[in-house]
Amino acid sequence: MCNCKNKLTDFQKYVICEAGTERAFSGEYWDNKEDGDYLCACCDSLLFESKYKFDSGTGWPSFWDKSGEIKEYRDTSFGMERIEVRCKNCNGHLGHVFNDGPKPTFMRYCINSASLKFIKKVL
Repeated sequence: MCNCKNKLTDFQKYVICEAGTERAFSGEYWDNKEDGDYLCACCDSLLFESKYKFDSGTGWPSFWDKSGEIKEYRDTSFGMERIEVRCKNCNGHLGHVFNDGPKPTFMRYCINSASLKFIKKVL
């Protein structure tokens, strides 16, 4: 499913390669407020920048826009209809996107921390 070049933990493999999810408010980045870039934990591709991050109250890192290329797929698992998002470069599972985010895009990319690697901006 995913094509990783980085060494992943067992939990990251579950999330990224098996389309798993982490519990709300448990991931490393859900409350991160530092400036920087969010890369794919699997292949290091740029996915999001902190300037697009917002507090959605969901317990997962949420972004109102993306910085990298992401693929979208219809997901009907668990009796719901959602849009799954994956890294375009390695096909790693990131999370889901919803249309209930803030202006100007009204999008909420709800992403698993386990799918991300944060690189802090150095001034």
